[in-house]
Amino acid sequence: MQPLAGTLVVDFTRYLPGAYATRELTRLGARAVRVEPPEGDPMRTTAATWDAALRRGTESVVCELPRDAVFARALCSGADVVLEGFRPGVAARLGVGPDDVPQTTVYCSVTGFGDSEAHRYRAGHDVNYLGWSGVLEDTAPELPPIQVADLTAGALGAVTQVLAALLERARTGRGARIVVSMAARSHDLVAHRLGVEPIPRLLTGGLACYRMYATRDGRHLTVGALEPKFFRRLCELVDRPELAALHYDENQEGLATELAETFVQRSMADWLAHFGDEDVCVGPVWTRAEAASVFGAVPEAESHVVPLGAHTGTWRRELGHA
Repeated sequence: MQPLAGTLVVDFTRYLPGAYATRELTRLGARAVRVEPPEGDPMRTTAATWDAALRRGTESVVCELPRDAVFARALCSGADVVLEGFRPGVAARLGVGPDDVPQTTVYCSVTGFGDSEAHRYRAGHDVNYLGWSGVLEDTAPELPPIQVADLTAGALGAVTQVLAALLERARTGRGARIVVSMAARSHDLVAHRLGVEPIPRLLTGGLACYRMYATRDGRHLTVGALEPKFFRRLCELVDRPELAALHYDENQEGLATELAETFVQRSMADWLAHFGDEDVCVGPVWTRAEAASVFGAVPEAESHVVPLGAHTGTWRRELGHA
């Protein structure tokens, strides 16, 4: 499906949040122009492979702001969507603020703290937003394996609101001015846990039936047998049927120890073969390469380098700014 075919996205963001959001919009058919400073998006040098993976299908235009603000505004004049990730007020000072684009444009600002009076100008990155938002409470000082604030709260949060705004524009002809707060949206991911939980850290290590366990070969299995029928069958298949009665026992650490001692007796591959297609909610902890072999992009859709400024001349000529 290419529901955004014919939609032009102009992206002034840097680093992961905007790049991931734009990549998702291009997947839906949008034409995306990544506007970069003369030195390029910092991610080109700090994480070149990430940059290439997220840049596939986009165009690169070099624009030095605010000196080239007239050209940037001309680029935005035909945009359906404009994304920016500066701190509040910076885009306007650079000449590409929400008042510098047509009223029909969906203008989305991906920010750290949104319009929060106390924090709106505060500098930060993913780990800071997750700390402020309460996401890290259960697992600190360990870092999460992906950038939840950048990719989920920021990028996918922006995509969701942009798509909704485009639907509204189709009905009314009006654009929108959207502000995404990565901290606030990150907090929203854990806000349902503010009340009393049935078991502390329910899905973050509190339950023995919802953990990872080491195997004999140093690999790990994921166990997510929350429902009694899954856990009962799991215990039967590992020849420990008596453990089923302890599923939600108060001594979860004792149960976890019993399971750990059982799983470490065989390799990950042996266990997976043993469980087969049984309904036990058990799986492997695959490497990224192993996962890519099953769930990854097909070869012709893999990442490639988009040279810095490769499309600048084309756009300048088209807009009369050559």
